[in-house]
Amino acid sequence: MKELTERQREVLNFISVFSKENSYPPTVREISEHFEISIRAVQDHIAALQKKNCISIKPKSSRSIRVIRNDSSDESIPRPAYIGKVPLLGTVAAGKPLLSEENLDGYINLTEPFIRPGKSYFALRVRGTSMINAGILEGDLAIIEQCETAVDGQIVVAVIDDAITLKRYYRESDRIKLQPENPDFQPIYAKELRVVGILSNIVRTY
Repeated sequence: MKELTERQREVLNFISVFSKENSYPPTVREISEHFEISIRAVQDHIAALQKKNCISIKPKSSRSIRVIRNDSSDESIPRPAYIGKVPLLGTVAAGKPLLSEENLDGYINLTEPFIRPGKSYFALRVRGTSMINAGILEGDLAIIEQCETAVDGQIVVAVIDDAITLKRYYRESDRIKLQPENPDFQPIYAKELRVVGILSNIVRTY
């Protein structure tokens, strides 16, 4: 595909990978947001790719871009990183669902390996030093994969009496122990709690 410009290669590869990962092609706006270029620029690239018989488009149809030629063996074409919008939770209000509008403090865009396609995430700003020996510091951004179950030793976000906490999870015979990673803090024991996610990654700004 020597006749393609470098940007056309990138756009074509993004369309191809996006289509494989999502089972449907991207929209013009999604391509625009990924490359941070104007919609008009995307339309020009798409027209060029169509003219060079790399893609086909069904007129007046949404998500109709189809790749018909792409040399995926060309290692010079970088695989576009998956980008996801992750809700950032601020002060979590008692009695409100964890991801309710009242708790949202905006969104952040993250890429692999912090998040992966097909999973749901939210982010929490770490407060306190109870997990410092696990390398989790106050002010860190904890990236949490949403789930309702955990296994022993995982660091989880749990809800107890409308309060949330980030601790290491252990199931005992008749209760659950949430273990801090700081000897200055005591474990939390509960017969009933709700796991809402497990720690996926930590983002730290210096």
